[in-house]
Amino acid sequence: MIVLSIDSSSKVATVALLNDDTLLGEYVINDKREHSVLLMPMIENLLKDCELTINDIDGFVVSKGPGSFTGLRIGMATVKGLSFGANKPYISLSSLDGLAYNLSYFSGIICPIMDALRENVYTALYKNEDGEFKNIMEPTPMELPYLLEILKEKNEEVIFTGDGLLKHKEYIKANFPNAKFAPNHVSLTRASSIGELGLNLLKQGFKDDPNSAPVYLKKPQAERELEKRMRMSE
Repeated sequence: MIVLSIDSSSKVATVALLNDDTLLGEYVINDKREHSVLLMPMIENLLKDCELTINDIDGFVVSKGPGSFTGLRIGMATVKGLSFGANKPYISLSSLDGLAYNLSYFSGIICPIMDALRENVYTALYKNEDGEFKNIMEPTPMELPYLLEILKEKNEEVIFTGDGLLKHKEYIKANFPNAKFAPNHVSLTRASSIGELGLNLLKQGFKDDPNSAPVYLKKPQAERELEKRMRMSE
């Protein structure tokens, strides 16, 4: 089974092609250019480099969030369009699933964090139990100090990953001295990670409803500002 995977949930734009147990190719661009400009050329070039066409794809995988509101909409719209045009299924997975899966070999708790502004992060908890990669806390927005308290209570080894480390690593070091941190190259969202997870689910017959939407976990900034102004005018 050949799948095309896309993750545009963060500043990173990443696409990958997988054929069963083989990663055929992956592009990762960690840049500030808009995903609307990057994604389709990346997809077209990756297909060309792997000597495939869109008709060779058996299914699609896309990140559903959390992350950048604009990036998520672009990624989801791209995959929905490709899925509809090729008449092939797609499945969406959490960005946090992919970040944690990069470290699925770790024996303790895997804690991906994505910056959610101020002292907040998007996070979830994962663990490899008896060779099975499991989610042990659902994706949620959370204040970082509260997250650290939860992890301290678990009294287990913890490794952090994700773009939230760029902003919060020093705070975590100061308040959670035994914390471990993923290397930089696996702290980025990778299309290959959600691609592998999604490929296995597609093989089992799972797929998204065509009307599925990104999971933002919180309202867009513009909507929050509008609600704030409306409350102030009452």
